[in-house]
Amino acid sequence: MLKKINFLFVTMFGIGKLPRIPGSFASLATVILLYILFHIFSVSANTFLFFLVAIFIISLFAVNLFIKDLSNKDPKEVVIDEFIGQSIPVCLYEIAHSESIDPSRILTFYFIMFILFRIFDITKPYPVSYYDKNFKNSFGVIMDDVCAGLYVVAILVFYMIITS
Repeated sequence: MLKKINFLFVTMFGIGKLPRIPGSFASLATVILLYILFHIFSVSANTFLFFLVAIFIISLFAVNLFIKDLSNKDPKEVVIDEFIGQSIPVCLYEIAHSESIDPSRILTFYFIMFILFRIFDITKPYPVSYYDKNFKNSFGVIMDDVCAGLYVVAILVFYMIITS
């Protein structure tokens, strides 16, 4: 039973088992879920940030449990790391823009964050590649996506400085 729950957690309820681009589908599902949470259910981004930290900590143990008997220590079906990495820029964007904004502007930024995150997660510029290559455990699986998410944050901050 615990193994099944862990499988559902690390694969985001089976998204990771999709035959093609499961990481991109997991990132897209994350963006859609966060838009619904923040803009339909009015969940506070600050509250979600605490939830995200808890997911990060739980993921360290859950991913470790999932990969312990596998030869591939970063299997494609593990996509909870995409949830964490994609959530970072979206959540921080929502914290920075707590006042109500035009929905089309929000959706545009969500789309940009999705595309940028996927680019950084796939191309793995340093230090994303460092964690991916040097940590063959749950820490490496998760931290490369955290770094990719922080790259997106850096790009958005740079854009906001230039345009203000």
